[in-house]
Amino acid sequence: MSNSEKPYVCEYCGSGFTREKTLAVHMCQPKRRFLQRSEKRVQLGLIAFNKFYKLSAGSKRDKTHDEFDKSPYYNAFVKFGSFVSNVKPLYPEKYIDHVVTSGVKLDHWCREEMYEQYAINLIKKEGVETALERSVMTMMEWADEQEQAPWNHYFKYVSLNRAVWHIRDGKISPWLILNCASGKEMLSKLNDEQLEIVYPMINPEHWAVRFKRQTSDVQLVKDVAKESQL
Repeated sequence: MSNSEKPYVCEYCGSGFTREKTLAVHMCQPKRRFLQRSEKRVQLGLIAFNKFYKLSAGSKRDKTHDEFDKSPYYNAFVKFGSFVSNVKPLYPEKYIDHVVTSGVKLDHWCREEMYEQYAINLIKKEGVETALERSVMTMMEWADEQEQAPWNHYFKYVSLNRAVWHIRDGKISPWLILNCASGKEMLSKLNDEQLEIVYPMINPEHWAVRFKRQTSDVQLVKDVAKESQL
C-alpha cells in the first residue's frame, strides 16, 4: 500500500495509517518518550544526562529533550531518575554530581551501597544547623503521615524499621539522636541486625571526637531538644 493510501502519519516516527483512530492509539517509542517528558523520573534523568556530558565529556551546552529521547542511554538515565525520585537523596544535585564524577559505570548508579557511602561522607562533614533542620523536617513528615501526631513524639513512637531507614539514608542525624534522651532510648531498642545497618552513620568513635571538638554545637542541639520537648 502506498503512502498516499495511508494519509494518517505519526509525527514522531513517520509511520503511516489508513484510519485516524489507528493513529490515535498508535504508541511508538518516540511518542512514548515524548509523552513521558513531564514525569519526575524523566526530568531527573535528563538532569543527570546533562551533568554527565558537562562533567565527563566537557559539553558546553545543555542537551535538548529531543537529544535525550534519542540517546541509547535513555533507559539507564531514566532508571537512575527513578532511583533518585524514590530514595530522595540528601542534596539531589550533589548526589548526581557525585555519581557522574565517581568513575562508576552508569548501570551501577542505582546501587544502594553507592548512595549509602555518599550519605555517610556527607553526614560526617555537614554543619549542625543543616543536620537539625533536615531531622526536624523528616520528623514533621512522619507526624503528618500519622494523622496529626506531634512531631516531637517521633523517637517514642516511630516504627524501628522506619527509624533505621531514616538513619541509614541520613534523614535523621546523629547530631540529634545522640544528644537527646529519647533518641538514645530509641537506639537502645534496636536489635543487632538493625544496629549493624545504622552503625556506619552513628559510629560512636567518630561522633565522640566531633562532639568533644564542637561543644557549642552540642549545646545548641541539647537546647533545641529541650525546647522541643524531645
